[in-house]
Amino acid sequence: MRREGIVATFSIVGRDPKTGDLGVAVQSKFLGVGAVVPWARAGVGAVATQSYANTSYGPRGLALLSDGLEPQAVLAELTRDDPEVAQRQVGIVDAQGHSASFTGAGCYAWAGGRTGQDFACQGNILVNPATVGDMADSFVAHPELPLWDRLLTALAAAQAAGGDRRGQQSAALLVVRENGGYAGFNDRFIDLRVDEHAHPIDELKRILELHKLYLFKTNPTDLLPLTPDIISEVQGILTRTGDYSGPASGEFAPDTLTAMNAYVSRENLEERWPPDVTTPPGQIDRVVLDFMREH
Repeated sequence: MRREGIVATFSIVGRDPKTGDLGVAVQSKFLGVGAVVPWARAGVGAVATQSYANTSYGPRGLALLSDGLEPQAVLAELTRDDPEVAQRQVGIVDAQGHSASFTGAGCYAWAGGRTGQDFACQGNILVNPATVGDMADSFVAHPELPLWDRLLTALAAAQAAGGDRRGQQSAALLVVRENGGYAGFNDRFIDLRVDEHAHPIDELKRILELHKLYLFKTNPTDLLPLTPDIISEVQGILTRTGDYSGPASGEFAPDTLTAMNAYVSRENLEERWPPDVTTPPGQIDRVVLDFMREH
């Protein structure tokens, strides 16, 4: 069997019991780990396949979960006829939160996994067992976080505990929910990758914050009334950006709206402006206002 390189990796697959979101977070001393390890399907489950990764485990595992098999049975089916099973490592969680993790006897030390309700953690070529242990403990300790933040917090805890013996290179985050992708056409709610970086988890966190800014919907609690003082401030900012040439009148007249639309379009803030039609008029997303102030 031709080798493409070992995916020395630690990963976590997880489920949010409140929303049903499913996801995978992974870091590796391997170029572009996001193209190999994470697989997930809304309403079905999530799979991480690593070590000498058999990428067929991803789609096959999801198909078996969709057929009604629980994660442990899926692992048995995937590994049954694999001649290189001793060098595989896999983590699975299903849409009900059942989980399983497999580490072949031939995976390079330290290698192992830990499972619990709604998660499975695993890693190979690790500094120590604490990498997996702290990753699992972090996930369990933060049920209040949305899944994407919970997964990355766990990944950072794993790195802080020791991480990959060979160092860091790439990281990825995949979270799925039904119709959660761009314009609702697929389930890839968050699909972010850092293919080559000295500190890929930190960089992934930074990119995730940009994803939230550009693609998350306005939280109703973040809506601020467009008071004359805020309108005047916005008009001043739009003047400095070259989008507005009128007075800082404090009145949100049509020329201010035109300027604001031009600014929002250029900065890719359309998801947050104008506010959703179900909200009262005359409001601005605090996130947009903070962005304008900062930039």
